[in-house]
Amino acid sequence: LRALRLEDLRIPPAYSKTFQGPPHGIQVERDKLNKYGRPLLGCTIKPKLGLSAKNYGRAVYEVLRGGLDFTKDDENVNSQPF
Repeated sequence: LRALRLEDLRIPPAYSKTFQGPPHGIQVERDKLNKYGRPLLGCTIKPKLGLSAKNYGRAVYEVLRGGLDFTKDDENVNSQPF
């Protein structure tokens, strides 16, 4: 897979009402990131095992430089030397 484009996404209103959103409100999140007028985009760095701290940092740098707004640590990033 070299490219992917999401063309349609439908979320049932009953399902979306089960999510309260960010605890401080979306405007606070947008203000912190200085991102407005579009969805916020993020990812979890993969693979979750086997990356050194240097390579993990490089992966984070590359995705942020590529346009994502945030990354999320995988719960069990456990190949670190400490």
